[in-house]
Amino acid sequence: MNRIPMTVSGEVALREELKHLKTVERPRIIQAIAEAREHGDLKENAEYHAAREQQGFTEGRIKEIEGKLSSAHIIDVTKITKTGKVIFGVTVELLNLNTDEEVEYQIVGDDEADIKQGKISVNSPIARALIGKEEGDVALVRTPNGEVEYEIEEVKHL
Repeated sequence: MNRIPMTVSGEVALREELKHLKTVERPRIIQAIAEAREHGDLKENAEYHAAREQQGFTEGRIKEIEGKLSSAHIIDVTKITKTGKVIFGVTVELLNLNTDEEVEYQIVGDDEADIKQGKISVNSPIARALIGKEEGDVALVRTPNGEVEYEIEEVKHL
């Protein structure tokens, strides 16, 4: 089985979503199906069909999350010795040498990636260019708009 790297906060978020789906959404949908059944003829009962569709989506998501959690490899970078090397889970402070702009990204699993929060997938071009490099190194990232050079200013284990 392939292990999926995940940060501690990524695991917490998935567990919270799973709990919500099982304790809030699932009972709500079951109740909605029961109420829709009471309305009689199920063939033309839009509420019934909508609730059944929601139920299918919710059960699918529950299975998906349980699968991800069962194959997750939780990596807590706060417990890994800081070496200045870029590894999964670290937060990297970068200087874009093309624009002199500073940016900060945390390298996370695919499910956790959210560029608005500064979280980039370990499989993204930037993360792939940074992994294994150290503070002071320059990483060359190929983007659709050309090549960008980033100097690794600091690697943080947060």
